[in-house]
Amino acid sequence: MTEIYNPLKPSRCRRMILRGVECNIREWGDEAAPLLVMLHGHKDSSISWQFTVDHFKRSWHVVAPDWRGFGHSGWNAQGYWMLDYMADLDMLLEALSPRETVDILAHSLGGNVSNTYAGVRPERVRRIIVIDGFGLRHRSSEEAPVQFERFLKGWREPVRGHRPYFSIEEMAERLIKANPALDAPRARFLASHQSRKLDDGSWVWSFDPGHARPFGTLHKIDEWAACWRKITCPALWIGSGGVFPPGIEGSDYGFEWRLQQIPHARFERIEGTSHNVHHDAPQRVAEIAEAFFN
Repeated sequence: MTEIYNPLKPSRCRRMILRGVECNIREWGDEAAPLLVMLHGHKDSSISWQFTVDHFKRSWHVVAPDWRGFGHSGWNAQGYWMLDYMADLDMLLEALSPRETVDILAHSLGGNVSNTYAGVRPERVRRIIVIDGFGLRHRSSEEAPVQFERFLKGWREPVRGHRPYFSIEEMAERLIKANPALDAPRARFLASHQSRKLDDGSWVWSFDPGHARPFGTLHKIDEWAACWRKITCPALWIGSGGVFPPGIEGSDYGFEWRLQQIPHARFERIEGTSHNVHHDAPQRVAEIAEAFFN
């Protein structure tokens, strides 16, 4: 029998409508325990937090949504926008904790969303940890004509579907190729939860291939930073062993400049990890998170 990761703290799922889209909401722990919202990154899903949750020492009620278009949540017919995710987060927190502030642990896409959200809605966030979600490369206004043309062109042809795989094993191998620090049992676990089986018996990734279409907007770091400067809660950035996002070293909006935009924020790097820090070093992520939140 092929070995697969066996969770120490199994999760449960329920469905929730967020702004017209049926979303998958994954939970761990007793609902009476302190609430911790965990937000996944691009081409990922809520199940990727399993390894971190298994290393928590204290009791938490962890709630982790599959963003729209990812995991087992519904898809958008007309593409995806960063503000979609921020609005979904706002609705989720209103449903989970309408009167109390919330602790957030987020990765990559989830980190970018929650960083901005914490500045726009500072009264909703108690403490925030972001892993490799420090904003995207700054785009100047001069790039707008090319970007908008790419956006229009992206809708003229059907988006290319996912490449089919013939087994979960093959999908696990693809995950390991992208992240060599991921061992086979955990790769099989992720592949089994982040895929869907087609009628012909083949397997494809569960996220919407429509995410490949170009954004219809530019990412302007000064706009993101204006939101970050409004954050009032304690904030921690956790960095991977590499530089993320790529291409910001030596720029006017480099990493140090970004970190300085958040009042009282601090930074901790976990060496020897890839962008998927919570896959590579889940125990260390759990230790840092609990020390910060406690």
